[in-house]
Amino acid sequence: PYKSQRKVPIVNTATMPPYNAEISAGSLLPLEGRRIAALLLTDPDDAAWRHAIEVENILQKKTPATARRQATLIRKRLNTLDAAGWTLLVEGEHEVATQLLLAAAVKHSHLLGDFLLKVYAHRQRRLEPALAPVDWHDFLAECAHHDPAVAGWSESTRAKLFQVIVRILVEAKYLQNARSMKLTPR
Repeated sequence: PYKSQRKVPIVNTATMPPYNAEISAGSLLPLEGRRIAALLLTDPDDAAWRHAIEVENILQKKTPATARRQATLIRKRLNTLDAAGWTLLVEGEHEVATQLLLAAAVKHSHLLGDFLLKVYAHRQRRLEPALAPVDWHDFLAECAHHDPAVAGWSESTRAKLFQVIVRILVEAKYLQNARSMKLTPR
């Protein structure tokens, strides 16, 4: 017999801004990502989620507000994966977990994905040795053409976003370090 398929809500992406600054809440956060994945595998209700994040403090953060902010970011990223991805994240080797977290972060953040595609990949194709801060400014100018809200971001937000994206690329071994921003061979 025919089984009905689970209905997936249709999201009108035309009304959603393509870019947001959510990524500024944290880089890949591998240890925290593993802990959130393990929690998600238990299919927690809202009360269990709050208890794990705020009372048990599974992320080991100094304040409940920081724990909530990072847990929310990681959960949104990990919701782009399925339970098999969460299991691999929890049980897999460090490198596998890092690449899964990068994939989830790219799926969650168009800003990060477009930066990798338009800036990082362009530099790599041209065999240029490193990223430069001007790349970020040019990239944001281009983003503002697609999403006018980007033009309204403060300089501190722009700087924080660049700092987090560079940290993500260092953690994923796409850059040697944050200071030199030297590209590593892929």
